[in-house]
Amino acid sequence: GITYLDHAGSALFPESLLKAFTDDLRNNVYGNPHSQNISSKLTYDTIEHVRYRILQHFHTTAEDYTVIFTSGCTAALKLVAEAFPWMPEGTKQPSSRFCYLTDSHTSVVGMRGITASMNVLSVPIKPKEILLSEKNRLPAEEQNCTTPHLFSYPAQSNFSGTKYPLSWIQDIKSGKLCPIKIPGKWFVLLDAASYVSSSPLDLGVHQADFIPISFYKIFGFPTGLGALLVNNRIAPLLRKTYFGGGTAAAYLAGEDFYFPRKSIAERFEDGTVSFLDIIALKHGFEVLEKLTGGMEKIKQHTFALAHYTYTVLSTLKYANGAPVVRIYSDTDFSNPDVQGPIINFNVLDENGEVIGFSQVDKMASLYNIHVRTGCFCNTGACQMHLGISNEDIQRNLQAGHVCGDDIDLVDGRPTGSVRISFGYMSSFEDAQSFLKFIIATRLSESDTEIPFQSSSTQLTTESVPDDHPSFNNADKLSPVPHISDTELGNNSSATKTTVNWQPPEAEVESIRAAVSETAVPTYRRGGKPITVTNIYLYPIKSCSAFEVTEWPVGNQGLLYDRNWMVVNQNGVCMTQKQEPRLCLVNPSIDLKQKIMVIQAEGMEPISVSLEENPGKEAVICESKVCSHRVKTYDCGERIAGWFSMFLGRPCRLIRQSSDMKKSHQKNIKGLASAANISLSLVNEAQYLLINVASILQLKEHISARLEEPLEIEELIRRFRANIVISAPESFEEEEWAEISIGALRFQVVGPCSRCQIICIDQQSGERNKEFLQSLSAARGRKTNFGIYLMNQPLRSSLPDILSVGSQVLPVLKENTEIQPPTSSEEKCSG
Repeated sequence: GITYLDHAGSALFPESLLKAFTDDLRNNVYGNPHSQNISSKLTYDTIEHVRYRILQHFHTTAEDYTVIFTSGCTAALKLVAEAFPWMPEGTKQPSSRFCYLTDSHTSVVGMRGITASMNVLSVPIKPKEILLSEKNRLPAEEQNCTTPHLFSYPAQSNFSGTKYPLSWIQDIKSGKLCPIKIPGKWFVLLDAASYVSSSPLDLGVHQADFIPISFYKIFGFPTGLGALLVNNRIAPLLRKTYFGGGTAAAYLAGEDFYFPRKSIAERFEDGTVSFLDIIALKHGFEVLEKLTGGMEKIKQHTFALAHYTYTVLSTLKYANGAPVVRIYSDTDFSNPDVQGPIINFNVLDENGEVIGFSQVDKMASLYNIHVRTGCFCNTGACQMHLGISNEDIQRNLQAGHVCGDDIDLVDGRPTGSVRISFGYMSSFEDAQSFLKFIIATRLSESDTEIPFQSSSTQLTTESVPDDHPSFNNADKLSPVPHISDTELGNNSSATKTTVNWQPPEAEVESIRAAVSETAVPTYRRGGKPITVTNIYLYPIKSCSAFEVTEWPVGNQGLLYDRNWMVVNQNGVCMTQKQEPRLCLVNPSIDLKQKIMVIQAEGMEPISVSLEENPGKEAVICESKVCSHRVKTYDCGERIAGWFSMFLGRPCRLIRQSSDMKKSHQKNIKGLASAANISLSLVNEAQYLLINVASILQLKEHISARLEEPLEIEELIRRFRANIVISAPESFEEEEWAEISIGALRFQVVGPCSRCQIICIDQQSGERNKEFLQSLSAARGRKTNFGIYLMNQPLRSSLPDILSVGSQVLPVLKENTEIQPPTSSEEKCSG
């Protein structure tokens, strides 16, 4: 077989990653994320989920970092060079400097071409110089200058595997280390492309300003996709000249007018992102975790192989005592925190002369060993380790040598070297195969008495965990154990307390009095009283309604309304748009037993505890619901299997976590700050109200178009409201600014713009597009039906109750035109 030893060039992808990805593509239709149709919305939501997964992988959140997708690490570096707020030479303020470590990839050094065009000086810094840079510290009186400077260095050298201290990030930003002596504020670009392929990076601790990465270095697939992680503190300062598709909030073709999108990511992602490749990342993270157990285990495993190989390789001698190889390293491979799984060397003959890397490469190919040769797009490190002068580089060019060719020796001196590197798929057998190749081609049989097995036993048992014994075939590694339902605490029989939800009448009266004192007395005049006729909650988003006659009200709306949702294998919320059969899932809440019972035809009922106890092993993840970020936890394998069996596709049930609730961002007159208004997994607001009179009027239009009678109960269920009222006039609810129901006071947020979910019969799951068309025709090309409500809970010691039969007291608004919600997202009740 093949011995692949170029994991620093690219990781290899496991078969399971491709299978998971292709299965995903077979089961879903992903459209252009810039469109508004169902397949496009699925793509957009999945992309956003992947952004959160990337941030989670690097131990940070969207509060601190933004993920900008690029075509790779190089494109990310180019973006920084173009967008950094450089201060050019010739201005009144001190000018900016771009400093970079000489042990840097070509793509970092190439940034100086852009800075030069902006009249900004570039200064190369040698690794030894940065360690002495404390002498460049400025006196206190010169530390107030705000001129921005940028220092770039690699977390891990792609040439030698040397890991440079991550502590430099804070030392440079704080002024403890100064690359050069100049007034100004330093920002740090951490080139993490090589480092993150085999080591964990914690951006919660090491908060660099820019982190470019390439995903094929980690997963092997997809290629041509990278990202720039930007610290949100610097993001607003970035400048941009070109604007491509999807980056503009508005612009004029005939005038020089352009207004960028608010989102930093969307502002810098010109054109349509490589959305299918981004979706593949989701599977990359999952497979990597399943096969290896995480980056820390990868770090230990790959270092163990490198340490063993280095130890044996460095001891190989010819019969005359001359070394077989010359290793280019800054460390002795004793610590994985300062050395990565890369070994760079040249093979020598008995006289100490270098054997050209091209010759070594050809020989390795005969043994089916794949290595990397040359200078590895890192001329600075190549010069430093091989002793190649600037004049030598220019002389070699005149001799016909260019980067990437097979001219390995000029005047007997090497122009490059050989590099081997290990990844999570590498095995001890790979290391042995390589060492046996070196021995077989350089040494006689009498020279080969190397203690292979004893060294390997010690290293592998220390560094490779017991549950991952092989690493030889990545798809055969021990999977990470699944979370069990018992770990989630789903023991519904444990609690049998009956809660009395009825507040004392005296307290109800006092609350009503308080409401009446603060309410604006512009009530609707005359007419019959308005009452609540139906109350529905939807415990699982997009599943069937649970009808009640009275129900407690919480901080997010009706208690347990849309606390759960079903997600696909990518963690993206599933709605009836993608899976109409969700309406056939009937959840019901038993407050006394503190359980939710889920039923569906042909399935055994299953219960979920109402107690929020995700357990220590529960997977906490972030997702998006109609542009709102939510934190959720998985409800376990048992319930996931139930839903997957009923829907006929892989899916899971997740619940919103109480430590991070959705906040309503719209400023509503009369309500407290948005931070105090919490949302469940709803799309837009806490409550949705519809009017029976409006339903009856719409019923006439739809029945005429369908040429068949309709039951009003069917229509009510199609509109998936929380509160159904009986007002005398149709659509009069659209003229209300606020309403009071018993002791509860609600503010009207705006009209609900309907989507195709109203086309789904909630009893059968069958779809009929006529309903949305009829609504549009009846409302004059609008699809508004129902109003969104928000409730600011009263400061009461007992829960509020919403009851059928309660009187509704509306307050008219001054301007009778209700503006729709200020979001580009299409809204629906879910």
